[in-house]
Amino acid sequence: MTKDVEMAARNGNGAVSGDAYLPPPGQGGDVDMDDDGKHRRTGTVWTASAHIITAVIGSGVLSLAWATAQLGWVVGPVTLLLFAAITYYTSGLLADCYRTGDQVTGKRNYTYMDAVASYLSRWQVLTCGVFQYVNLVGTAIGYTITASISAAAINKANCFHKNGREADCGVYDSMYMVVFGVVQIFFSQVPNFHDLWWLSILAAIMSFTYASIAVGLSLAQVISGPTGKTSLTGTEVGVDVDSAEKIWLAFQALGDIAFAYSYSMILIEIQDTVKCPPAENKTMKKATLLGVSTTTAFYMLCGCLGYAAFGNGAKGNILTGFGFYEPYWLIDFANVCIVVHLVGAYQVFCQPIFSAVETYAAWRWPNAGFITREHPVSAGKKVRFSLNMFRLTWRTAFVIVSTVLAILMPFFNDILGFLGAIGFWPLTVYFPVEMYIRQRQIQKYSTRWVALQTLSFLCFLVSLAAAVGSIEGVTESLKHYVPFKTKS
Repeated sequence: MTKDVEMAARNGNGAVSGDAYLPPPGQGGDVDMDDDGKHRRTGTVWTASAHIITAVIGSGVLSLAWATAQLGWVVGPVTLLLFAAITYYTSGLLADCYRTGDQVTGKRNYTYMDAVASYLSRWQVLTCGVFQYVNLVGTAIGYTITASISAAAINKANCFHKNGREADCGVYDSMYMVVFGVVQIFFSQVPNFHDLWWLSILAAIMSFTYASIAVGLSLAQVISGPTGKTSLTGTEVGVDVDSAEKIWLAFQALGDIAFAYSYSMILIEIQDTVKCPPAENKTMKKATLLGVSTTTAFYMLCGCLGYAAFGNGAKGNILTGFGFYEPYWLIDFANVCIVVHLVGAYQVFCQPIFSAVETYAAWRWPNAGFITREHPVSAGKKVRFSLNMFRLTWRTAFVIVSTVLAILMPFFNDILGFLGAIGFWPLTVYFPVEMYIRQRQIQKYSTRWVALQTLSFLCFLVSLAAAVGSIEGVTESLKHYVPFKTKS
């Protein structure tokens, strides 16, 4: 067994899996095992869709009214639809890369990097790893920020209701970030992605709920008035912003929309939970269609109705920026839903990080009991789980570090825009396109090859513009921020 095969074959607790281990002759039909020797996968279109919706309808939906305000009535909705179409198309290309060769019997690729390694060069694998895991870590930080802002908004909503809208109801977000981090330490001990289906379904329900509340409140505002001033081009130069700000904010809005559709970095990991037959790529394409079309409908409603309600002055976060003050109990409930959703979404994005580190550690030190030994723990007759000391130690450390970084950098829109910018082109477009070209052996300079490369290049320009705009936004925010002393 080569090192590369062995490393790819080991799971988080050191047990060999994947193509390096197949059931012994005569046991291939074991009802509890798949063709690669792992426990039989039971995921369906619905569970995969729940994972996708949990990942996609996240904090990004709350910034879409602001993003639409920067782009206007024409460019804003068109951009949302274009990102949806590109995400759906390239996700289909990526889903075909889960197996190398035959889509039913070919070698499984358990992670995004495994898929890239099966088709592309070593330097591309390393580049993919950098983009994927930086984006996953950044998303964990971004979700910690968002959850704390929503938790703080509950306190502020009650304060405004009691003391009036002019009252000083600012609160420190840091305390809420710490509480969110403590909760994540416990949930992070869930061993793997397969055990998170229930949390994803709960989180998906929460995301539907708060997105629906945002849509309903925006619609009520549009009907009852007053509404903000809107225009075909969004914020007006000389009225709302100067010409330089208009460009930077438009670029940042592109990043926010890109972030709102980002989930490709965990698509393969989600697909690895799906049962076969039917072929996993067919199930994943159906789940992607269901997930992306559902989220796009919510995005269009949130973005357009939010912009119609608040105009060019739309807040960066429609539920925590206090465009809405009443009914305060409904706003409280929506923010509770956001926090619950982000507890699940945090885990959906962090489990691939946990798995990667634990897989490497198990391969590097296969005889270290601290890393590989599982300790059964029971609390009563029904509550039983397995405790691994390395998993406990390193995952706890990861949550602590991500929480500290969130405390040091709580800039909602700027962080979302930057994460969307650095992750959209490479992970959603470039690698799926390049793998598809290699997989289908598309002739260089053929019509199809040119079309795919043109799509990739245009998306690169969009990501570059969004990154520049978001960096400018972070720079401006840093000028006015003092950690632990600034209230929101």
